[in-house]
Amino acid sequence: MAGKQYEMRPKRVPHVRTRYRRIVTPIPVPESLPILRRLRKFEPLSMTGQPLVVWDKAVGCQVYDRWGNMWLDWSSGVLVANAGHGRKEIIEAIVAQARKKLLHNYCFPSEIRSRVAERLVELAPRGLDKAFILTTGSEATECAIKLMRTYGQRVGGKKKIGIISFENAFHGRTLGAQMIGGMPALKSWIVNLDPDMKQVPFPDGYWVTDTSFEGFLRALEKQQMTPDRIAGVIFETYQGAGASFAPREYMQALAAWAKKHEIMIACDEVQAGFGRTGKFFAFEHYGIVPDLICCGKGISSSLPISAVIGRKKLMDQYPPGSMTSTHTGNPVCCAAALASIDVILKEKLTQNAARMGAIMEEGLLGLQRKYPDHIGSVQGKGLVYALHMIKTGRKEPDYDKAFNVVARCVEKGLLFFSPVGYSSIKIAPPLVINEEQVREGVQVLDEALAEVCG
Repeated sequence: MAGKQYEMRPKRVPHVRTRYRRIVTPIPVPESLPILRRLRKFEPLSMTGQPLVVWDKAVGCQVYDRWGNMWLDWSSGVLVANAGHGRKEIIEAIVAQARKKLLHNYCFPSEIRSRVAERLVELAPRGLDKAFILTTGSEATECAIKLMRTYGQRVGGKKKIGIISFENAFHGRTLGAQMIGGMPALKSWIVNLDPDMKQVPFPDGYWVTDTSFEGFLRALEKQQMTPDRIAGVIFETYQGAGASFAPREYMQALAAWAKKHEIMIACDEVQAGFGRTGKFFAFEHYGIVPDLICCGKGISSSLPISAVIGRKKLMDQYPPGSMTSTHTGNPVCCAAALASIDVILKEKLTQNAARMGAIMEEGLLGLQRKYPDHIGSVQGKGLVYALHMIKTGRKEPDYDKAFNVVARCVEKGLLFFSPVGYSSIKIAPPLVINEEQVREGVQVLDEALAEVCG
């Protein structure tokens, strides 16, 4: 995975004025440079990788700075603002909870935490009847590892501890989450990797052309991982680095194989859940039901909250007080989550994601046909897509090209986060986006591609 800094040298760009975009200053804004310099001075270098847009407020599908610029947001703040930025309903719920003067209560019972747990279980498939509320996606995936390994040893003895995940996967930045991650560069610092955590190729159909389930079994055999040694399989329901889905038949075969060998399946829905893909949970596209669901990001469309939803036999393995979190079910975050879920359901944003996604897919595939030597693949569903940028005429990732396209889009008022994975331009607008905004964004992306790719 590559990484670059955006230069802090303001560039004069043509002014933009449309209903959804407004650029009236050089980019980055000269007056924003003291803020950017302060951040570079006092924060780690690793925090400098995003476009130099100093957010002041965000509403719906728009992001504003304080100097008169407005962007059409195709990032959702990295797939968080599913219900739209700055939703009145979510703000009111947060304020109302704060005014109750209950901002924190550790693991002591609270009524609002009980409502969130109940709501999550109601939204999950039948049989997943417990919810553990946490703070970050990494916490959720770490918890899933713990629960699967614990259960594996209960049913198969001390050797049934293997955790299988996929190459190029991202499950978070904490120790266990990075060990099951599929990007070697991100975990080289660990040195002593867990020998029972193995990765196999993800059948995305472009970078990995073998999409058969037999390929999964061969990869396990090559690594000498027999079913009696495997406690669980965890996968992003779509791979975040490229918005890549596996074939439906592959996932159904995986689920059947896991059930046969009493191996638990955990779906990492941190990026995918709460309507993002045109289904409430992305695993619905596969026609499977996992044993555990890891949730985060889009739960609240705002504040930090995550959850693990799962079967009672897994969730109840630890006695009272032994699997908790200081900020579990923070009352203010719970209020935001309940309000966001209500908006997503009431406004049928899952269905809107499916409708707008079909329009977006049509536009993006048109761009691929127009720039076939530069866009290797278009992948995604609903309102998450990725353009896999390649070196001219070659099936090799081109991070620099993706980076430059993103930079041009930002200068034109279309906001992305930096390229992810090897070379993917990730597209993930809030689920409230309308058709006009989708078509305008595709047009801007076309302009940027023409300038970068020639």
